[in-house]
Amino acid sequence: MIVQLTGNLMEVQEDAVVLERDGVAREVLVPPFAISELASHRGQTVTLHTIEFYEGAQGGGNLTPRMLGFLHPEDRLFFNRFVAVKGFGPRKAMKALAEPVRRIATWIETSDTKSLTRMPGVGKRGAEMIVATLKGKMEDLALPAEGEAPKEAVVLSDAQRDALEVLVAWGDPRGDAERWLSRAAQLHPDPGTADEWVRMAYRVKTGVEG
Repeated sequence: MIVQLTGNLMEVQEDAVVLERDGVAREVLVPPFAISELASHRGQTVTLHTIEFYEGAQGGGNLTPRMLGFLHPEDRLFFNRFVAVKGFGPRKAMKALAEPVRRIATWIETSDTKSLTRMPGVGKRGAEMIVATLKGKMEDLALPAEGEAPKEAVVLSDAQRDALEVLVAWGDPRGDAERWLSRAAQLHPDPGTADEWVRMAYRVKTGVEG
């Protein structure tokens, strides 16, 4: 699984970009709110935090590999939680992100269904479903209330973030995966790559911590 992609930003389209590296160009779907920021980096080297999925009818045999890309790890973190809402597959969820994810997370945590309906493809019922599914799970991404001190963010290295997303993609609960990685960091402060973090996390999971 490719969880991070770095390359020359060749094209910026309506809902996707094209990154080129070592003579290979990849189309990566991106959220609408990121298009303007990406457009300002056309021709430059950029890094996207990515998710892979297959699009198409499972029974039809015509599955097309797709890649989603996010400029910031927290955007990918939000997306992985957002697709847990019933009726929001990767495409629909991606198109809905016309606002920065921290703003959307704040709407969810404050049960602001009216603002949520401003998202493309989200009606009243969809907004209520989003709040019912995700409220209480976006506190770490939401903006602080007026007069409230910002929450102290959990600091993870890029390799740890990538390892966390791999573990979640493999079906492990996010809370458990975060706990295993935290314990792995206590035992081995810097295993190195994301793959090594994943291996160490599973050693913790299975009780083989040495």
